[in-house]
Amino acid sequence: MRIPVERQPIKVYPDAKRVIARFFFNGEPRAKEVIERIMNLSEHEVFAIISPLLQEFSKRHRNITKILYRHCNKVKYIIEGLKIDFDEISTWRRLLLGSYFTHEYSIESAAFFNPSIVEDPDQSELEFGQKRIIISFRAVGEGHISSIAFRRAIIGKDNNIQVLPVGNYVDEAELIRNTTYEKELFFEKVVTARINQDIIKEVKDKTGDKFDYITLRNIILDLQDSQDDDKKRTEYEKILWLSDSYSNISFSLDTDISDRVIFPMSELERKGIEDARFVKFNDNGTIIYYATYTAFDGALIMPKLLQTTDFFNFKIRPLHGAGAKNKNLALFPRKINGDYAMLARIDGSNNYIMYSNNINLWENPQILQHPLHPWEFTQIGNCGSPLETEYGWLVITHGVGPMRRYSLGASLLKLDDPSVEIGRLKEPLLVANQDEREGYVPNVVYSCGGIVNNGKLILPYGLSDYSSSFATIDLNALLDKVRSDPKS
Repeated sequence: MRIPVERQPIKVYPDAKRVIARFFFNGEPRAKEVIERIMNLSEHEVFAIISPLLQEFSKRHRNITKILYRHCNKVKYIIEGLKIDFDEISTWRRLLLGSYFTHEYSIESAAFFNPSIVEDPDQSELEFGQKRIIISFRAVGEGHISSIAFRRAIIGKDNNIQVLPVGNYVDEAELIRNTTYEKELFFEKVVTARINQDIIKEVKDKTGDKFDYITLRNIILDLQDSQDDDKKRTEYEKILWLSDSYSNISFSLDTDISDRVIFPMSELERKGIEDARFVKFNDNGTIIYYATYTAFDGALIMPKLLQTTDFFNFKIRPLHGAGAKNKNLALFPRKINGDYAMLARIDGSNNYIMYSNNINLWENPQILQHPLHPWEFTQIGNCGSPLETEYGWLVITHGVGPMRRYSLGASLLKLDDPSVEIGRLKEPLLVANQDEREGYVPNVVYSCGGIVNNGKLILPYGLSDYSSSFATIDLNALLDKVRSDPKS
């Protein structure tokens, strides 16, 4: 008999009106043509075009002039290459130039799914039994590019969920280049990125044990200047792309959480950042929010770790080691026996566990779970960070069965030794019903992490890779059932 699951009468759908203004570039030859045409306009013609444009798009973006200035500056080198004095270009013409190198991108026009929940750092002004939460989503737009979007919600004392209205704008974070790289870890990741080994050695030989972005960029530019082969010049550039995988990003303090989107920022993320699994991590009383996610460039999968304390400022780093492969990494919410602990699915079909004293370095993954039941014969993986209970670590899992149907299950791991599986549900906890099975990928339910509140497991889940909903499950009933279905 399956555990009773109460589906909440609320769904979160993709909203095509949620747009950001991104840099638009079709290559230098076309850029030169556009710039020359704009420079041939009179100042009167320039103002007549840009003035109504600013009025229209200022209603859709928080600071459209700042964005247009920034995008104009991105093509400054082309403008100056045309023997145009950039400093002499008027304010209005710069804004117009920037507008031709800008386009709107609807971040969630295609899908809004695979949510995870964490407790909001701000729990003020709530009634007894309520909890304020932050929900992260995988937002997908044109070209199937994924980003991380957020919503704020309140769980009531009766465990009903109220997703709060979104803000009027969507903002990308500002990229801050102040990272110091550890030589050995950095070049370990360069090797996995399939870059020419001779090129790697050249760059590596010129760096110290630690170096920053500016130093790396200057080394690469010097090496590129001495290279006539365009393919090799691109190989140098790939190393610089990889450096963007180490970044600090910051959002304006006047943004609501729903205004903030973490959009791919490096070439190695150009096809998306997928399935963030957020966790509230307790480090001896210090609270840090972490999220593991997958960066994808169309060929290479790179697991990464995101860190924040306030959801305004984020630190992003790639994960290293033999265990930092494939997808489905999920961090435990505290250290176990003095080490960090992580779940992963590095071979595509089994669930692994690993430990480390360095949160960025993961070696020696050990198989924790392999598929046991028909609904998970194709693969088993986690659906977010384990939840600590008095009986053990509760892990919501996903299983893939016949017709590539994704179902959710549950397992229980030993508290002081989570490499030991105490029990696992023999039947799925949640399967897509008739109202949930249609979408971009049919017959899929999937989650990236739930939360416990007032004796209930609050489980957000994606519906067939299109939209999201929520389910509540009695925690004690679930734990009793998992414990009565011991691993066979």
